Amino acid sequence: MTTRALVITASILGENGQSKALAEHFLTLAAERDGLEATHRDLVAEELPHLGLDELGSWQVAPEERSASQRQLAARSDALISELREHDVVVLAVPLYNLGIPSQLKAWFDRILRAGETFRYTAKGPQGLVEGKRAVLLLARGGQYAGTPLDSQLPHLEAMLGLIGITEVDTVFAEGLAMGGNHRDSALAEARQGIAGLVARL
Repeated sequence: MTTRALVITASILGENGQSKALAEHFLTLAAERDGLEATHRDLVAEELPHLGLDELGSWQVAPEERSASQRQLAARSDALISELREHDVVVLAVPLYNLGIPSQLKAWFDRILRAGETFRYTAKGPQGLVEGKRAVLLLARGGQYAGTPLDSQLPHLEAMLGLIGITEVDTVFAEGLAMGGNHRDSALAEARQGIAGLVARL
């Protein structure tokens, strides 16, 4: 049985980004492992626009009643949701920008967090509709934030994934990458080891 992984990157530094390097390490190991296939989506190379009212409104119209422009706008979200559903694991390689996630990644989440499609409202609160999937977070940070009040990034990611029903989440941190060469090298080596262990278990 083949496990399919969707690898999402969102570093504005391109090949110089440490989160991108973590993703590339995952992709390299995935290519060497039988039974694991990976798809890579680079949200900087294929940047999504910020979500606007017209696109949001296109989702509220029944497909058969949409205008040509509404069909085009809705197709963007439809395609991203279909891609997510076609994979078993979503791997998010995420840099920390100003204590948050890159706006490019937020634009992706804005299209996959869609009421009536990937979650629904119930009397007991939101219910996720994306079932049987797990997530891997590869988090690259210049400083050390894990487990501190300044780490607003991880709870945000876990909450957005949880909203659509993805609650099984593994996290690999590469922290202190701007704190000197030895610390950086050690953190990256530990992160690569963590990724190798995850790939072996997928």
